[in-house]
Amino acid sequence: MSLWREILESQMGPSPADLTTDEAVAIYSDSPLYDLMFVASERRKALVPGNNVTYLVDRNINYTNVCTINCQFCSFYRSPGHIESYTQSVDQISSKIAELEEIGGSRILMQGGVNPDLPFSWYISLIEELSTRHPEIALDCFSPIEIEGIAEISGISTFEVLSRLKDAGMHGLPGGGAEMLVDQVRMGVSPKKGSSENWLRVMFEAQKLGLTTSATNVFGFGESITHRIEHLEKIRALQYTSNSRGLVGFTSFISWPVMLENNTLGKMNRGTNLIELGAGSIEYLRHVAVSRIFLSNIPHIQASWPTMGLPVAQIALSAGADDIGSTMMEENVVSASGSTRTEATIGELTKTIIEAGYDPLKRDSDYNILAHQPEIIALNS
Repeated sequence: MSLWREILESQMGPSPADLTTDEAVAIYSDSPLYDLMFVASERRKALVPGNNVTYLVDRNINYTNVCTINCQFCSFYRSPGHIESYTQSVDQISSKIAELEEIGGSRILMQGGVNPDLPFSWYISLIEELSTRHPEIALDCFSPIEIEGIAEISGISTFEVLSRLKDAGMHGLPGGGAEMLVDQVRMGVSPKKGSSENWLRVMFEAQKLGLTTSATNVFGFGESITHRIEHLEKIRALQYTSNSRGLVGFTSFISWPVMLENNTLGKMNRGTNLIELGAGSIEYLRHVAVSRIFLSNIPHIQASWPTMGLPVAQIALSAGADDIGSTMMEENVVSASGSTRTEATIGELTKTIIEAGYDPLKRDSDYNILAHQPEIIALNS
């Protein structure tokens, strides 16, 4: 019997042992896609029983595009003083949230860049004002990298930054800025972003404070499969640490291939063809499936339709994903790097779920179920 088959069969029991990193590399490299997806789907059924797929009605708000990190794969940021740089006012951001409220949204995901011109008081005032004006909207804001930047500019610890932001009304810390938690890869594309341990430390601090957190993974930087599994292992290890302390830890895991159309990394590689960058649909589905099998302690796996498109995301629901993601309503970072579609209606998401053979459930940022509404397809398509 082939090694990959033995490993996959070992995952079909009621309580299989966690995959080792070597086992994960083996099934990632060698398993036929169909077999890999089948086992991932079975693991998904065991971890998230039922025939439901969730979705979230939210809006992405990029409050500033000023950033000093200069990631080679980012087409969104502008350096301080750039003619195209911006920072939105409280009123501008509030008006966007009001539009989200009109369609029954429950969360904003607000991220920007490491902006050296914004004092800590600006962030506190922003969160306080938004939580006052929009008390029913969960404010999932910033990222570990932004938190590090705020701490450095303010001369205080990242834990204190997070604590004071939570007191001001912040609900969660999104998982942006993880990319690849392997420093050999990370330093090659984002040398100013800091180590993988920094990202993990800030996330653990957020979890200790009770902030909602998610884990992310961008792949396709020319890294090896072993590097990809190393990233997953670090996420799984932190989750075990958090859970052992009675903490929720990461609610979900979301991965997607790096977008290369309009950024420095893609342009450089097109000129040299030194390494193969990016990842196609088949490789993405393999990554989703392995993630579901490997991350036994992460409750939810989210499909990434903004980068892969709704049809591929729909297939990912049969590869271990149990969540289709969110409407997003507005998105600038991924779209700047080349994605042609970064906004979906409620109807499109629910239709995608139903056509895949699942029942759509509207959720909030914490995966609490808000509604079972297949009838809204006609209203929002």
